[in-house]
Amino acid sequence: MQATQVEELLLQALEHERGGVMVYETALECAVNDELKEEFSKYLDETHSHVKHLESVFEAFDLDIEQASPVRAIVHDLGMSLVEAMKSALLAGDAAAAELVACECVVLAETKDHLNWTLLAACADKLTGAQGKALKAAVEAVEDQEDEHLYHSKGWCRELWMKALGMKAVLPPPEERKHVKTAIGAARAEQQRGEMR
Repeated sequence: MQATQVEELLLQALEHERGGVMVYETALECAVNDELKEEFSKYLDETHSHVKHLESVFEAFDLDIEQASPVRAIVHDLGMSLVEAMKSALLAGDAAAAELVACECVVLAETKDHLNWTLLAACADKLTGAQGKALKAAVEAVEDQEDEHLYHSKGWCRELWMKALGMKAVLPPPEERKHVKTAIGAARAEQQRGEMR
């Protein structure tokens, strides 16, 4: 493995998790549905925890948690653009539209987050020593939560869009009701949504 690229991935992952805290804080301002608020609140708490897990990995790698890189700066800017999009939606005054924008922003953020943790898991499988141990521990603590964040958020987004389109929506979404944490589980839950109306 390329050590400099592993470090770059860690820098981006930490920056993205920090941005995720701000994304969830803003998404909570946009959420109207009480169950969605509860979900976002839970994910915000977990994202704070993910930041702490990554900071402990940085210690094992002897990396400065504030180390800059050109791509880390871009990751920061992308996160802030999601926050700004939600703030703009709030200012527009349509609560349902702002909630939907928030769900879309969360799905975008969680898609990158999921990718980061998938790559970190692949690195953890190859690394040894203190670095490998620290990264494995972080991945084990976070990976299932990241799966849930992505698949449940996608379900919320789909169902809120169905509602906005005037179609029957399943709220909370099937992914939430079935507690899915895998792509296969999410696909099955989506297929069964017609039975849940």
